[in-house]
Amino acid sequence: MTEWLIYKGSNEPHDGIDRLPAPPNWRNFRPEPTVNDTSGRDHVTARRLGVQTREAAYKPSREEIELVNAAMYLRRPLLVTGQPGTGKSTLAYSVARELKLGPVLAWSITSKSVRQEGLYQYDALARLRDHSLAANFSDDRSVDIGQYIRLGPLGTALLPSRRPRVLLIDELDKSDIDLPSDLLSIFEDGEYEIPELTRIAAEQEEANVRTHDTNGTATIVAGKIRCDEFPFVIITSNGDRDFSPPFLRRCLQLEMKLPERGRLEDIVKAHLGSQQAAQSDDLIEAFMRRRTDGELATDQLLNAIYLRLHHAWPGDRERLVESILQYLNSSGI
Repeated sequence: MTEWLIYKGSNEPHDGIDRLPAPPNWRNFRPEPTVNDTSGRDHVTARRLGVQTREAAYKPSREEIELVNAAMYLRRPLLVTGQPGTGKSTLAYSVARELKLGPVLAWSITSKSVRQEGLYQYDALARLRDHSLAANFSDDRSVDIGQYIRLGPLGTALLPSRRPRVLLIDELDKSDIDLPSDLLSIFEDGEYEIPELTRIAAEQEEANVRTHDTNGTATIVAGKIRCDEFPFVIITSNGDRDFSPPFLRRCLQLEMKLPERGRLEDIVKAHLGSQQAAQSDDLIEAFMRRRTDGELATDQLLNAIYLRLHHAWPGDRERLVESILQYLNSSGI
């Protein structure tokens, strides 16, 4: 049966794209409506409505709930480890949604990430250029330094606020070896300074800078920032490296385990409905069986069930399984 095919490879132009069904909720890219956070500021975020729906459907385990609460009580970061697709990042969005803590401040780590990037960025070249232009055209207006500074996700999370923000430091194990140690003083003190502003504090005590939030601004006094409420920090790691004892001492640790059958059924129900969960026993069984031979993510199971829902690979379950439930690691058989 080929009725489900949108692209047919015929080289004949047609309007088949109009038959494409609605996307799964975790791949819906429609913009999110205006959200009012707990500090009274309005945020219009570019984050996907699909992510909002996904976090609403998130089903944390009892251990996850307990350790999230422990980290909140102790004002300590929560280091979350586990295989890809176990929901490490989604946990941060789930907490922010349920507790109305505003948009998550996400910092995606790469091998080139440094603490400065997470705190703030200062565009010195743009300021120098604008200062030169003003001088050349006899413009006596001062060039405000604040417009050349933008706080990063970590820097924004440490701004004073009535309620804590949620900060996601994603895949810290990808970082340079020094970054975890460089974060220790921030986690311990909950403060930092912007030297470019500190140096001119005598002439300009206050500066208005941009924040990591969309259209967000903040007033910095004497170049120093200190949180009122320590942010709720989730640090994720795929377990590709070990962290130092001093770093681990300042964190609580949570290992995300692979969901068992009952939890997989709950996840399918939350995303695709009870009827689909009831009709997907064979795919859930195939997923669990293949998972014993290599890494698979829960996303892949949801993808397979969604495709069956829309009659992809009709009547050919084995080809669907082989095509969609492919191993994420080279050790898979």
